[in-house]
Amino acid sequence: MTTVAEAAAGPGTRPAPARDHGAWFLVLPALIPILVLSVGPLLYGILLAFTDAQSGRTATTRWTGVLNFQDLLHDTLFWESFRIGLLWAVGVTVPQFLLALGLALLLDQDLRLRRLARALAIVPWAMPEVVVGVMWRLVYNPDAGVLNETLRDLGLGAGRDWLGTLTTALPAVVVVGVWAGMPRTTVALLAGLQNVPRELREAAAVDGAGAWRRFRAVTWPALRPVALAVTSLNLIWNFNAFALVYVLTGGGPGGRTRLPMLFAYEEAFRYGQFGYAAAMGCVMVAVISVLLAVFLAGRLRGGEDR
Repeated sequence: MTTVAEAAAGPGTRPAPARDHGAWFLVLPALIPILVLSVGPLLYGILLAFTDAQSGRTATTRWTGVLNFQDLLHDTLFWESFRIGLLWAVGVTVPQFLLALGLALLLDQDLRLRRLARALAIVPWAMPEVVVGVMWRLVYNPDAGVLNETLRDLGLGAGRDWLGTLTTALPAVVVVGVWAGMPRTTVALLAGLQNVPRELREAAAVDGAGAWRRFRAVTWPALRPVALAVTSLNLIWNFNAFALVYVLTGGGPGGRTRLPMLFAYEEAFRYGQFGYAAAMGCVMVAVISVLLAVFLAGRLRGGEDR
């Protein structure tokens, strides 16, 4: 039976489906928390960046325009923290991915006690960052830490203050970051390996392809989208790290581990400069977004060339 709408549209033309406005009511329970807890604070933070907002109930807030951003351009301490943040993010993300990839490939094999090994591999992920920081502070303790005691027992020196020395503080913190975040990357890569057709790997092995050739020709092309996504997320998470480094070093010694988030935290909650700290947050979001866009564009372009 032909409806009036179908007759008006003419033969061979399908009428546009009616919009179901009731679907919005199904989305609202998930949309409202996002708007209230994410979008709202983000917009409020951007607004604060253009003011001289300070702590204190009697402090008056005035609109200052781009003055905070002009001050940031000449703030050498902030840009030094930004440089340290980039070193930290790359220094953690790259070895984190490589080690997680090796561990995921190992856990994907038909090994005895494989399920137990998979469970043990995600134990660091189940620990809060504060607990991880306290635990590693004990490991790095200059007097009775496990690391220094082991070095003394092996005759490799009297030990040192790993977190209190300018040359070793950042590398020591990077090691902790890699250890703490590797399980998350391992789980993502292991999930991606489950989508690699085992028949293709077996066929490549029958054709005489070695382990490296099978990985490069069969496993990596299927795993590449997952690797790209998890690497991008890790860069963002690591650059915005706060709790782990705060517990380990508090930004010291001498600001050698003062990440941008730590710098913004100190400006806001130690010195009460909410507007200036908000401007720092806006700059961090903008710069990391540009760097991430360039990174993703390069990786995606490389995939198209293949």
